[in-house]
Order: sequence, then structure tokens, then C-alpha cells
Amino acid sequence: MTHLPLSLRARFSLVIPVFNEEAVLPRLFARLDGLLPTLRESVEILLVDDGSRDSSAALICEQARRDPRYRYIGLSRNFGHQNAISAGLDLARGDAAIVMDADLQDPPEVIHELIARWKEGYDIVHARRRTRAGENLFKRYSASLFYRALRQLAVVDMPSDVGDFRLVGRLALDTFRNMPERDRYVRGMFGWMGYRQTVVEFDRDPRASGRTKYSLGRMMRLAIDGVVGFSDAPLRFAVWCGSAISLAALSYGGWVFLRALVGAQFVSGWASLAVLISLLSGINLSMLGVIGIYVGRIHNEAKRRPLYLIARDTGGSEASEPGCAFPLELERAP
Repeated sequence: MTHLPLSLRARFSLVIPVFNEEAVLPRLFARLDGLLPTLRESVEILLVDDGSRDSSAALICEQARRDPRYRYIGLSRNFGHQNAISAGLDLARGDAAIVMDADLQDPPEVIHELIARWKEGYDIVHARRRTRAGENLFKRYSASLFYRALRQLAVVDMPSDVGDFRLVGRLALDTFRNMPERDRYVRGMFGWMGYRQTVVEFDRDPRASGRTKYSLGRMMRLAIDGVVGFSDAPLRFAVWCGSAISLAALSYGGWVFLRALVGAQFVSGWASLAVLISLLSGINLSMLGVIGIYVGRIHNEAKRRPLYLIARDTGGSEASEPGCAFPLELERAP
């Protein structure tokens, strides 16, 4: 089937990060092909290949050759889910961009509801998970606990039980592009913006095929980025922890002094040495905790490396290349 070329700016840009999703991509394309005619708007689909090592790139390229609404964005290596989302949003030409995962846990049909709320005047429309099918008890409860804890700790208001499935209007999208931080927690960045935001609830489906790419380690790193990037709670915890240890050391010193007054015997020099070491350790923990987190974040920001490098950009009516076989080109993120 042939389609009319997209205009320079599509009405909607659908951004989908992909990492080793060869098992689910055929189903994804089938669902999207069924959805697009019902939108009755011009749509571009940006599939951002985050360094896949399977046949995901070939499948996307083939789909892009068949349908000019699809565009393949190949990153030079795996830069991580949040940076892959950023790459797609940087390249989105639509009046609004919709981010969703490739595993079909985010049902494409919910896009109708997102668009309807956006047309009511909202700048950002989040998709909130009402239920989470196909996930074990640990994943459901740990995710719920994290979102609620982050909402209490963060200095900005972030809706709970919301992932990266959302619609972003042009105003918020342009603001996002001007946010330069390296350690990205995209959900928090959109929460920080303010603007007019709302949520649409949906029932999350189980993964259509394949295995999740978010291991426990990846989830922990994402959680740390969220907490550190949008809360000073770790800094305050370090201060209070160090202060508590110092107080305990001083209390113990007072107890030793009182025991000495009533004639208790101690190994010579042991008590004073233990008190001094404990006191200094507590102070060091406080200062190193504060300085270490700040220095680590500043160091990462100061390097000013690009968030991602684009190795291939093909498909779509305005893409830079007509096919997937061409010399490697690297582009710096805006």
C-alpha cells in the first residue's frame, strides 16, 4: 500500500525506543497499522534503535521501506532507555509527540484518549497504569512503593504509577529540548515543567513477546536518577546519618567519662581513641555524602558529552537517508 508523503511537520510524532525487540516488532507494526487510519491525522513513527544486537534494525528498516510514515533512528550504541527517548523527542516534528514502549504493554489504542485530552488544552497528558498485568508481586509492590516514595521526596509534583507513556505538546516538547542535564529521568523532567498536565488511566497489558530489558540493576539506577535528580533527600540523609553517629560517639564519650569518675577501669587510651575515631567517622560520612553526590553530578554535567550519537537515520518523508546501507554518520544531540 502506498501512502501520501508526510508534510515537514506531522500532526503527531510517535516515539518508540527499541532495544532487542525482534520478537515483538511484527505485532507492534500490525497494531500500529490498524491504529493509524483511525487517527485521521498525519502521523510519523520514530523507532529509535538503542544499539540492538538482534534483527530489530532490519525489521524496522524493512517496515520503513514499505511505509514512509515509519522512520528508523539507529543510535551508535546502547545509550539507555531515557536517552533513546530523548533522541526521538529531539527529532519529532509533530505538533505533539507521544512516547510509548515497543513491548505493547502500553496499548497503542490509548493514544486516542491522550489526543482527546490534549485537544482539551492540556500540554502534557500522562498515561497512568490502573492495573499491571503480567508482572510478579515483587515488581508491582516495589514499583508502587518507589513512585509513592519519590512523590513524597521530590521537590516537584510527579503523578504516581506513571511511566514514560505520555503525550507531550509542542510547548512542553520545546522546553524539554532546552533542558541540558546528562543524568536523565524523563518522567521527572516533565513533572518539573508545570504547564497544564492531566492523566489518562489504562490497564497495562502483559508483554506481548520477549523478555523485559529492565533488569533489577537498571531499575535501581533509574530510581537513583529519579531521587537524586529531583530530591535533596540523599544529602539530608547523609547529614542526619553522620550527625547521629557523631551524637552517639559523644554520648558514649560522656558515658565513659562518668564511669571513670566512679572508678571503673578501662584499657589505657582505648576509650578516647574509640570516641575520637567514631566522631571523626561520623563527620566524614556527612561531608563526603554531601560533596560526593554533588561532585559526581557536576562532573557528569561538566563533560558535556552528547546524550546520544545517531549512526543511521532512514525512512520517513524527510529522513536524511533513503535506506539502511550507507556510511556511518554521527550527529550531536541538540
